[in-house]
Amino acid sequence: MAEEGAKANSVVLFKFMFMFIFFNFGVSESDHGKELELLLSFKSSIHDPSGFVSNWDSSATVCQWQGITCNNLSHVETVDLSAKNLSGKLVSSSIFHLPFIETLNLSSNQLYGEIPQDIFSSSSLRFLNLSNNNFTGQIPSGSISRLEVLDLSNNMLSGKIPQEIGSFYSLKFLDLGGNVLVGKIPISISNITTLQFLTLASNQLVGPIPHELGKMKSLKWIYLGYNNLSGEIPKEIGMLTSLNHLDLVYNNLTGQIPSSLGNLGDLQYLFLYQNKLTGSISESIFGLKKLVSLDLSDNSLSGEIPELIIQLQNLEILHLFGNSFTGKIPSALTSLPRLQVLQLWSNRLSGEIPKSLGRHNNLTILDLSTNNLTGRIPDGLCSSGRLFKLILFSNSLEGLIPKNLSTCKSLQRVRLQSNRLSGQLSSEFTKLPLVYFLDLSNNNLWGNIGEQTWNMPSLEMLSLAGNRFSGKLPHSFGSEKIEDLDLSGNEFSGNIPRSFGSLSELMQLSLCGNKLTGEIPEELSSCKKLVSLDLSHNQLSGQIPSGFAEMPVLGQLDLSQNQLSGEVPPKLGKLEPLVQVNISYNHLHGKLPSTGAFLAINASAIAGNDLCGGDDKSGLPPCRKVKNPAWWFFVACSLTLAALVLFSVAAFGFIFIRGRNNLELKRVENEDGIWELQFFDSKVSKSVTIDDIILSVKEANVISRGREGKSFKGKSVVNDLQFVVKEMNEVSSIPSSFWSEITHFGKLQHPNIVKLIGICRSDNGAYSVYEYIEGKSLSEILHNVSWERRRKIATGIAKALRFLHSYCSPSILVGDMSPERVIIDGKDEPRLRWTLPGLVCIENKRFISSSYVSPEARESKDMTEKSDIYGFGLILIELLTGKSPADAEFRVQRKSMVEWARYCYSDCHLDMWVDPMIRGHASNNNENQIVATMNLALHCTAGDPTARPSATDVSKTLQSAFRITSCVPAGLKFSSSV
Repeated sequence: MAEEGAKANSVVLFKFMFMFIFFNFGVSESDHGKELELLLSFKSSIHDPSGFVSNWDSSATVCQWQGITCNNLSHVETVDLSAKNLSGKLVSSSIFHLPFIETLNLSSNQLYGEIPQDIFSSSSLRFLNLSNNNFTGQIPSGSISRLEVLDLSNNMLSGKIPQEIGSFYSLKFLDLGGNVLVGKIPISISNITTLQFLTLASNQLVGPIPHELGKMKSLKWIYLGYNNLSGEIPKEIGMLTSLNHLDLVYNNLTGQIPSSLGNLGDLQYLFLYQNKLTGSISESIFGLKKLVSLDLSDNSLSGEIPELIIQLQNLEILHLFGNSFTGKIPSALTSLPRLQVLQLWSNRLSGEIPKSLGRHNNLTILDLSTNNLTGRIPDGLCSSGRLFKLILFSNSLEGLIPKNLSTCKSLQRVRLQSNRLSGQLSSEFTKLPLVYFLDLSNNNLWGNIGEQTWNMPSLEMLSLAGNRFSGKLPHSFGSEKIEDLDLSGNEFSGNIPRSFGSLSELMQLSLCGNKLTGEIPEELSSCKKLVSLDLSHNQLSGQIPSGFAEMPVLGQLDLSQNQLSGEVPPKLGKLEPLVQVNISYNHLHGKLPSTGAFLAINASAIAGNDLCGGDDKSGLPPCRKVKNPAWWFFVACSLTLAALVLFSVAAFGFIFIRGRNNLELKRVENEDGIWELQFFDSKVSKSVTIDDIILSVKEANVISRGREGKSFKGKSVVNDLQFVVKEMNEVSSIPSSFWSEITHFGKLQHPNIVKLIGICRSDNGAYSVYEYIEGKSLSEILHNVSWERRRKIATGIAKALRFLHSYCSPSILVGDMSPERVIIDGKDEPRLRWTLPGLVCIENKRFISSSYVSPEARESKDMTEKSDIYGFGLILIELLTGKSPADAEFRVQRKSMVEWARYCYSDCHLDMWVDPMIRGHASNNNENQIVATMNLALHCTAGDPTARPSATDVSKTLQSAFRITSCVPAGLKFSSSV
């Protein structure tokens, strides 16, 4: 019986195994065919310029295709095509129907159009990332019960958040940030009780924060910033005891900070800045003993900062600036051992700075500016040996600059202006090795600094204006990199040192309001980067140096209230950048130049001289004319001949010439209509025709497809000259002034900027034509670039930004400051593509959802120079970390790349965040350069646009960072202060 039973069981087992294998074999074959069909359908719908999916064909099994991972049964489990430069529209019934897929990542591409309604078709899907693309339309309805990660951030999705969002019961990570979603946060979202990370930031959401969020007990991260949310902060958030990070910044939240937040015992990061919160800080907040960073800045909070803050022993960053706090700075702050960044600026704080501040802290950044502080600067602020930013301006501080600061070798940025400081500068203070920005203006400092030895090799900006310094000017400051030097409003005497002419980087020089004598040294004309020169209100004599007429970027010149004599150099008027001149109250005589800035000069700017000429506005008498009959005859003949030539050219009817420097405006007729064609390069003008441009505009020639439109590669039929044609959409919206000013932009030349070589328009459209750069975009090569090359790239981009922002009038914006805008040419130089002024307002609509657009630009849809700076900060972070804003590895854990970088920078060792490609080869010097560069990157991406540096400051800071040596302490921290 036992044997028969065993045989029976064996037969049953055999039949079961046979049916199992047969069933699975049949289903597997069918599913494999379906998978192949769906993947090939997807491939056919996209454009793949990099050829990443080129091996998706029958020559290899699906599991061997790039970007594909299979499970043990050889079914497609993962499709990862992130950051592969793919473009095109997603079609329904494609990869969203793969039956066994668990992970689908199409992030950081250029996919566009509406997201198919069937994206939630595969019930096996657990991870879906479509972030950082150009998707439009609404978020599709539907749900997947197993889905754990849903990331649709940084697209152009509109409409409301679907009510069905609450049916994603297994979701742990939800990111819909960086879109243009409207309406209220649906209450149904509170049904996702498994959710740990919630990000709806950078949209246009309105209404209150739902009280029902208090039911989501698994939440560790809430980021609802950069919306238009209103009402009070729900007290129910205090029930989320697992919360580690609460970020509600840049909204319209009102009322007081709820005391219930004191229940969040695990909270490490509390960010409520840029709202309309009122009242005092609830005492319960100071019971959050795990708090690492507290930012309540830019609200309307009041009252005193309580001594209870001593309980926050883990606090590293404290930002309370931009409020109405009163009373004294609590002495308890001196007992926080981990405190690194303390920013209390722009409040109403009074009394003295606590004497022990810095002695028991780890201070790197201290900003107490714009308060009512009195007393002396404490002697121990730099006791940590790591203080690199000290900002105390606009207070009533008095006494000497402490000796401790004079030996603080880590200092880099020092702003002590507009106080009541007195005494002399110690010899040690003028030898600080890393200080690049030093402002001591408007104090009561005195002494003969010309007798001291200055050795500040990093110095780029120095202002000692408005003090009582006397004696001769220093011949050197120990730095050849000075760009801004202001010694005005003192009692300096003697000559202007000829050595100032060797300051090759000097852009602004002000020596006004002193007692300087002698002639203006001709050597100053060697400062070829000088933009502003003010020597007024001195006792200078002699003539205006003729070399001033050869200074290429001199825009402002003030020589008034001196004893200058002779004539105004006639060529000075031909200096094209010169827009503002004041030569009043000297002993000048002769004819005023009748060109350039002198054409319509105000009478007050030339008064007190013996000049003649000018126009009626100047008030000068006419100069005596001496006629020469032979000369007049020559002029008359020349004018007659010129008129005949112009008449002959006009007779052709199609070509009209205007402007100068061989720049032509051609009016050409072809089968598409009449085109106006303007070139800015003679070689291009002779080679490229309107037919060359029109023929290049076809799908086969597309080389980039972004939010601002398509760009096409073109070629001249005559000599194969290559160029790039860019669509200019919405031509009717372009201001008419743009077309009349376009010649100015064609003259812009910079080694790190892609050159505009032409433009054409008709009733049917318009195109801009740029030089073709043989190379790859920064995003394509970033992961294989050494630290030395990354430094060169960062410096080049910064120089380009500085040129566009500071040397172009009006300033020019890049718009979408992303790695795709940066081409690395054959000489390893970065070349930046920029946006023509007048088009930025139109292209804003396309840029606004880019990952590289600043938060305030998303909200206001208004680009500014500070928007470009934000994008540059993100590029710096990418250069340092090798990551992009959509990197799933850290975004699942943190949120945005800026937030991740900020906290990882504060909490982690360098090895934890720097790109492995450069980590293994980083010397001590390089490590310190990397740290300083990250500090700048986080400064550039500050939430408050006014706290971001200018392009000029960025370039100076970056160059200073790359000169840092190993004596700089590692681990310098972020500050959003000025």
